[in-house]
Amino acid sequence: MFIGHWAVGLASKRVAPRASLGVLMAAPNLLDLLWPIFLLLGWEQVRIDSGNTAFTPLDFVSYPISHSLLTSCGWGALFAIVYWIFTRYTRGAVVIALSVVSHWVLDFITHRPDMPLYPGGPRVGLGLWNSVPATIAVEVAMYAAGAWLYLSMTRSRDRTGQYALWAFLAFGAVTYVANIVGPPPPDVRTIAVAALALWLLPLWAWWIDRHREVTGNT
Repeated sequence: MFIGHWAVGLASKRVAPRASLGVLMAAPNLLDLLWPIFLLLGWEQVRIDSGNTAFTPLDFVSYPISHSLLTSCGWGALFAIVYWIFTRYTRGAVVIALSVVSHWVLDFITHRPDMPLYPGGPRVGLGLWNSVPATIAVEVAMYAAGAWLYLSMTRSRDRTGQYALWAFLAFGAVTYVANIVGPPPPDVRTIAVAALALWLLPLWAWWIDRHREVTGNT
């Protein structure tokens, strides 16, 4: 899942309005932020296998550190603790922890049985990616709902807050379409290096959020 994780971050603003959108976007994407680093270090493995599922040519051979249920709970707890130490915002910390784990849950729904419960443990997955139309329908609906929730409770402080947000949402949509219709990546290193660009996502979201304000009670 891709923009489905973005949707969680956008929607989380409704539950934790005092938290920066940058942190809220980092949380549900944290496992994918860590994954390319572990790929480049050789700790995890992926291979290109056209036809692996209808939606993606990637075969996730091994990613127990970043993407097992047990470690995702650990990453979520660690992120939440660090956030709470710096902010003392308990609700935000809880939302962050749950958002990190939501990544595994959403991937469990979309992936074939390659999602480990714990390092070395059984691997599970419901396989939504075996249907391109169903995958697109679910993710687009989630993305639209997440964007609406964020837009409905924030307003622009200035033009930057308006145009930067719409550019952000458009970028997510365009990137999603490109992933669907584009050719398979040439090699694993290209996948890892390109995935590192995801680290810009929380920074962009943080900048947008600084130019917007919550309209309801915090």
